[in-house]
Amino acid sequence: MEKTKFSRGQKTLVQAKITPALACGLHCIKIIDYGVKIGTTTILHNVNLHIHCGKLTAIIGRNGAGKSTLMKAILEELPHEGRIEFKNMKSQRSEKLRIGYVPQNINIAKNTPTSVYDLFASFISNSPVFLFKKKRLYRIVKEQLKMFEASDLIDKSVCDLSGGELQRVLLSIAAMPIPNLLLLDEPISGVDRNGMELFYTTIDHLKKNYDLAVLLVSHDLDYVAKYADHVVLLDGTIIKEGTQKEVYESEEFKKVFGNVLLMNS
Repeated sequence: MEKTKFSRGQKTLVQAKITPALACGLHCIKIIDYGVKIGTTTILHNVNLHIHCGKLTAIIGRNGAGKSTLMKAILEELPHEGRIEFKNMKSQRSEKLRIGYVPQNINIAKNTPTSVYDLFASFISNSPVFLFKKKRLYRIVKEQLKMFEASDLIDKSVCDLSGGELQRVLLSIAAMPIPNLLLLDEPISGVDRNGMELFYTTIDHLKKNYDLAVLLVSHDLDYVAKYADHVVLLDGTIIKEGTQKEVYESEEFKKVFGNVLLMNS
């Protein structure tokens, strides 16, 4: 399994080029019997998920339900039980899974002189950035940022970005090259409504126009209702999953969230 996190540049410049491919619906990611224990405390047990390309699967639940723990386990950042399978359902062959990841935030000291270009360029190659011609690398970075309506940010200092701008930059890094599975761990925490709308619109475009699956952890039930294809209610294990309507109208949902009034209901 190859992890393409925003914080690790594991690719050469050639590998970083994007190859658009519409979601075929035939790539299936199976998370099988995932469990996580920390000491004697069980955080997750018997988590089983089927995720398909071209779909956004949203994970919701109370605080402490294990949502971010599941993300870290998928990224192999926590010891866990279980396994992941990635299979082409047409050929019935297992394939190598490439994962992209966008966290809630990153810690950047105020007045850090690093520009968006500097940040981006440092992660798209194993070789030092100065070995490449800046004009070519600058063009590649700008084209990638353009996909996420962030090309005008390329020369801006990272520490001066708004929450929404930073998340679009991190998303553009995580999606280079396009992963098979994109993990989003409450990526719009602290972002204003306009920034949230733009971020989710961008994700919606990405899943419709590229061959990848999206797994989103979110506490914003309105946006989950608007954009998610499949909703998973987690509380140590999966206690309900299905369409937004099936989950939101279930007794399990009401026990966790009560009678929630959604903006669009």
